Amino acid sequence: MRRERRARIVATLGPASSSPEMIRKLFDAGVDVFRLNFSHGSHEDHRERYEVIRSVEKEVNHPIAILQDLQGPKIRLGMVNGGRMMLEKGEIVRFVLAKETSEAHTLPLPHKEIFDAVMPKHHLLIDDGKVRLQVERLTDTAIEARVINGGPVTDRKGVNLPDTVLDLSPITEKDREDLAFGLELGVDWVAFSFVQRPADLIEAHGLVGGRAGVLAKIEKPSALASMDELVRLADAIMVARGDLGVEIPPEDVPGAQKDLVRACRMAGKPVIIATQMLESMISSPTPTRAEASDVATAIYDGADAVMLSAESASGQYPLEAVEIMDHIIMHTERHHSYPPLIHALHPPVEPHPQHLIAAAAADVATSIGAAGVVAFTQSGTSAIRIARQRPSVPILTITPSLATARRLALLWGTQEVQSTGGGSYDEMVAQAIFHARECGFAKPGDTIVIVSGIPFGTQGSTNNLRIATV
Repeated sequence: MRRERRARIVATLGPASSSPEMIRKLFDAGVDVFRLNFSHGSHEDHRERYEVIRSVEKEVNHPIAILQDLQGPKIRLGMVNGGRMMLEKGEIVRFVLAKETSEAHTLPLPHKEIFDAVMPKHHLLIDDGKVRLQVERLTDTAIEARVINGGPVTDRKGVNLPDTVLDLSPITEKDREDLAFGLELGVDWVAFSFVQRPADLIEAHGLVGGRAGVLAKIEKPSALASMDELVRLADAIMVARGDLGVEIPPEDVPGAQKDLVRACRMAGKPVIIATQMLESMISSPTPTRAEASDVATAIYDGADAVMLSAESASGQYPLEAVEIMDHIIMHTERHHSYPPLIHALHPPVEPHPQHLIAAAAADVATSIGAAGVVAFTQSGTSAIRIARQRPSVPILTITPSLATARRLALLWGTQEVQSTGGGSYDEMVAQAIFHARECGFAKPGDTIVIVSGIPFGTQGSTNNLRIATV
């Protein structure tokens, strides 16, 4: 089974897409990674979806990645006096550390970490930014803020603080329970919400312990400020444009997206563009032209994957959303503008044999018009190094590790095969040729470029490049 495109599709499962029949249809339509959103659903719901995905994986004999997305901390108001309060532009409102309040012009905010960290001139956004306030002054018992954009406020509405770095772990007790459950199931990637600083990812890696890839969701201005360090520490990045678009002005989101994609490409880390990509398809069988352009822009920038959220989880047309996203990606990658744009960025190659061999394989395969690059790998690092160069030919990854094969399903341009590998040099070449033909990469007479390490099966030993004829 071979996808006719390089970028990957991530689809969220939910009420509209959890039956075995629908999950199989979504995979056939183009889904490479299934997202389990732990902000919704019970553990039993997610277990059932996990088992269906693994059943489909066996049926199609192709690795499928499963992404567990943790909810993270949710900052919300308490219970508002009367259940609803209208805030008028210019008025002063008091926030108090309480779960509820009966005072006029007072809102309960039961989060001590906010009172410890907020400063004058900082902004508080309520209900996804519909209501905006600026802190005027702090007292011993309250935060006094002026309403910039007014509107109604009701119980338990979400609060965003774009200017404030909170002393708050991104991993709640619920997340810890969900993470333990997900790792026990065998998820391939774990997405951490509310990442603010490098220490958050160090904590995440400590909890995951190498049992899955650690993916950082970038949705805070403080995360953008630490972008390079977060990219270095994460195994992958998600540009979570929903919350990010609340925390920073909408006009700054496209630039932040491009900066993040560029940083990930330079570092060789997979990057997902997420949120509202085909939003109108929640209730429409076709996307808007602007949405099609949005998906195409992510592909032109070189993103590894694009993601469907409510479109596939709870929308009326989950299958059509995947099919259309697949078509947009393929047509974009075949457009004459794609190669010069994708190759305009030249990630530096470190002067080490593993990096140089990977870069050389990409260059040689492109120069000689090879049918593809075949990479033997234990951990997936060789495939990542080759994909980082965005070669014009496909990459076939052969690994003895099913976990590695599944995790690589998020990576641009690769096709994964689980195989024990060759015991000798000649067996390695024969196996590369066999799988290249079996997967539809090459036909008799084609040339392939093979990358491997000698001695075989040794992690980090990539030191050999071979050109072979099928």
